[in-house]
Amino acid sequence: MRYFALAAALTLPMTAFAASGNDWNPPKPTQTTKECKGKRVWDDQKKRCVRPKKSSLNQQELLGAVRELAYAGRQEDAQAVLGAMADQQDSLVLTYWGFTHRKLGNLDVAQAYYDQALARDPDNILARSYMGQGLVEQGKYGTALIQWKEIKARGGDGSWAEASLRNALETGASHSY
Repeated sequence: MRYFALAAALTLPMTAFAASGNDWNPPKPTQTTKECKGKRVWDDQKKRCVRPKKSSLNQQELLGAVRELAYAGRQEDAQAVLGAMADQQDSLVLTYWGFTHRKLGNLDVAQAYYDQALARDPDNILARSYMGQGLVEQGKYGTALIQWKEIKARGGDGSWAEASLRNALETGASHSY
């Protein structure tokens, strides 16, 4: 199975979608990670770095900033952006709370966020993938495999979320985006 999974992951099409679980590419650095220090994001309307709550960014743009900051290893800054988001019960917001906490080593807190995200949207394949990758990091391959099967059963076969968890199961390494 290991060789099959790796070969399949390398032959899947490389398409890019929003931060929904099918974005095959790492986020491109913007002024948020190039110029903004600490818990700030770049606001195109104001042409400067601002605190997330004072920004003119919409929910999707804020999620993009979260993803970019998390990929850059700036988990606490990403959490500041998450905290500024209006809908704290949004499944993707909960997913990224889980992701950033997992990357900070807060595994129990991360799991609680993933559980909340899946309670809100059982078809959230990104939450399933990130949770599964965390389980792999903890050596819980059987439980991670269950999440991989759930992703496939919920229509995620061939998505980034499915392939990245499959790759984590294969290699023991997880992704930062």
